[in-house]
Amino acid sequence: MSERQFYIDPSRCIGCNACVQACAECDTHPGVSMIHLEQVQRADTVQTTPIICMHCDEPACAMVCPADAIKKTPDGVVQSSLKPRCIGCTNCLFACPFGVPKYDVEVDQMMKCDMCYDRTSIGLKPMCATVCPSGALFYGTPEELAAERSGTPINEFIFGNKTITTKVHLMMPQGTKQLTVRPDAVVRRSDLLTAVRQVER
Repeated sequence: MSERQFYIDPSRCIGCNACVQACAECDTHPGVSMIHLEQVQRADTVQTTPIICMHCDEPACAMVCPADAIKKTPDGVVQSSLKPRCIGCTNCLFACPFGVPKYDVEVDQMMKCDMCYDRTSIGLKPMCATVCPSGALFYGTPEELAAERSGTPINEFIFGNKTITTKVHLMMPQGTKQLTVRPDAVVRRSDLLTAVRQVER
């Protein structure tokens, strides 16, 4: 059996916010959620998608941190900043291509999803994936994923001339190998519906 991995399937997100509430119940940061829901083209659709850390193989957030406050575990999880080291410079916020890190003014620290490392390191699911009713957030083996749904999980994203690989996988239509991110692209409602129907086949 393969090792468990984290998958995001935006086409399944129903905007219930269960993941956000569950994240805030984590023992390592009680009352504070490290993830949020993003509206997809708010003017055209009610579609939402959960925003969690993608845990890059070469994390830009850690590379630009002058205080060496962001660490990556041997198994590839990029941790939230270490409180004694974080100087609140916000370099990581601007460096992250996925827009994940958030600066908490009250505690003067960058905080972000760490894949519930206190749970996943001992074989438990992240809090968000445990409560997601639609399976938009899924934590399991590739075999378990394939048995439950179609589509192709990818973890390779192209931003300009930079290719970024991640620990977390994004579900895409069957046969997709990578995702080219174009900030100038206009996403139409019909594009989203087509993508969802392809994933469901």
